[in-house]
Amino acid sequence: MNIPNLLTVLRVLLIPIFILLFYMPYHWSYSAASTVFAIAAATDWLDGYLARRLQQSTPFGAFLDPVADKLMVAVALVLLVQVHANFWLTLPAAIIICREIVVSALREWMAEIGARAHVAVSNLGKWKTAAQMLALVILLGNPPVLSVWVVLGYGLLLVSAALTLWSMVHYLVAAWPHLREGSESK
Repeated sequence: MNIPNLLTVLRVLLIPIFILLFYMPYHWSYSAASTVFAIAAATDWLDGYLARRLQQSTPFGAFLDPVADKLMVAVALVLLVQVHANFWLTLPAAIIICREIVVSALREWMAEIGARAHVAVSNLGKWKTAAQMLALVILLGNPPVLSVWVVLGYGLLLVSAALTLWSMVHYLVAAWPHLREGSESK
């Protein structure tokens, strides 16, 4: 176990804490949940930076890091959809969760055929993650009452969903030659 891996494990352990804080019946619960989520989001950047800087990349970290990110985002989206219960949050949440499932399956399949590098994380994915995390921090930190902050959070989540679709198309286009090979041989 090294520092980057410990940070990734910490990110997973923070999930039940931000869920608990989110549902507490206090006026500060949204801010507290958002703060814990923001700390978890920051560890996503920090663990990757440290793994590269300290040359401590491990197979465990390579596996757990994207899993931790997806768990964190999916849980936050589910919490927000339940509380906000509207189209403006539910549609981007569904797009983001569905894209994560499709791209994860695509990456797994590409790895099986030895072509994982064709669907590696791109800068577009980093922009998508930044918009998504900022939107989630804002939305978790505010009650589901129409305000400037909530509208900003919805806007950023819609931008994130658009970038999510764009990056998924990018990955599918990169994988298309490999996907066609399988269908042409049948």
